[in-house]
Amino acid sequence: MIELAREDTSPNVTRIGAQPIALAAVTLIVILAGAAAMALWRAYAGTSPETDRVMAARQLQQAHAAQVSQQLVEKTNGLEVTQQESIDQLQVVQDQLQQVRKQLAAQQADAKRLSDQVAGLSEAVDSLRQSFASAQTASEPSNPPTPRHRASRRVHSVRTAAAKPRS
Repeated sequence: MIELAREDTSPNVTRIGAQPIALAAVTLIVILAGAAAMALWRAYAGTSPETDRVMAARQLQQAHAAQVSQQLVEKTNGLEVTQQESIDQLQVVQDQLQQVRKQLAAQQADAKRLSDQVAGLSEAVDSLRQSFASAQTASEPSNPPTPRHRASRRVHSVRTAAAKPRS
């Protein structure tokens, strides 16, 4: 029985054995033809998928760099505008400070002038008092003045003080 099995398998083995070699040869020829066609196509077209991918990656990088550059330009312009606004506000504050200083100087000059006038009036009042006191002591008779005489003196001294020009 073993012999029978060998006899049955022997003719099939030779028949199957010849076909795989032919099948492998045809497959190899098809692969080589496909590779040659791709090589010719690349040579004729002048591009390769790897080059296209590299170019696409570079274009994406350039687009991203351009976008980042544009954002930087916008932010820089925004900073310039903000800086200019700050400078303008600072100038307004400095102008206001200068006006306040001028007003303060004018008020101080007015206060000094008024203080000098008050001092002058005080001196005038003191000199009037002294002259009135000295006039009173010099003109006092040995008799004390009557009440009516005192009132006339007060009225007279008030009129003379009012009649003097003020400075």
